[in-house]
Amino acid sequence: MKKKLLSGMMLLMVSTFALAQQEFATPDEATSALAKAISTQNEGEMKNLLGDDWRDFLPPEGVDPDAVDRFLRDWQVSHHTVINGDIAHLNVGDSDWQLPIPVVKREAGWQFDMKKAAEEILTREIGRNELAAIEALHAYVDAQQSYFLLNHQYAKKVISSEGKKDGLYWPAAPGEAPSPLGPAFSPPVPGTGYHGYQFRILPDSDSGFAMIAWPVSYGQTGVMSFMVNGEDKVYQRDLGSESQKKAQEIKAYHPDKAWQPVTP
Repeated sequence: MKKKLLSGMMLLMVSTFALAQQEFATPDEATSALAKAISTQNEGEMKNLLGDDWRDFLPPEGVDPDAVDRFLRDWQVSHHTVINGDIAHLNVGDSDWQLPIPVVKREAGWQFDMKKAAEEILTREIGRNELAAIEALHAYVDAQQSYFLLNHQYAKKVISSEGKKDGLYWPAAPGEAPSPLGPAFSPPVPGTGYHGYQFRILPDSDSGFAMIAWPVSYGQTGVMSFMVNGEDKVYQRDLGSESQKKAQEIKAYHPDKAWQPVTP
């Protein structure tokens, strides 16, 4: 997706950028210059626009060329600058997608603000992770229901023991029907989670099964924690900086009034 353009291209963490960034008379001039620099892959211009350290914020795998192509195609379809006071954003494409790199008005002109961009990108990343966690909980409910049809009981674990099918996921042999749940709940690197979240099965005497999800890194990969049971209704709560500790202390599905239902 084109949003990946920003996760790859512009930075993603707050740092100290050089102050010698180019300034423009209007935000339209700034966003046009950025689009041109991206289309021509002009690193010198990117440095002038975004700061001396912009290359330090590329991920190890580099920029996704497909994401760049999609951004440029959307630019050709439609582009306009949305100005709100002293802050402006570039919107592109039929979907009016907004580039999370604001242009801000300084005394000498309009300039890209990389600190605000990093904050905005982080906010969007957290939102995507939280939505992914909610969808994962719904998938878990579906998987438990499928498992029950096969085994007449609910699974007590997500990943099956080696050589067994006692969990919701097991590696399927060629020609064999897939397991109720895919391998995403078992990340290759322990502790990395799925889309920034970790998950744990909880007992629930009413519906037979439940699950809790919490952010791997509070405030960085997510903010809210979530719970669901067999009724497939997700609840959320901000457990704060000790989200992992508090989530692990929850032994059964009993959401109190502090847990609020997630609006579909």
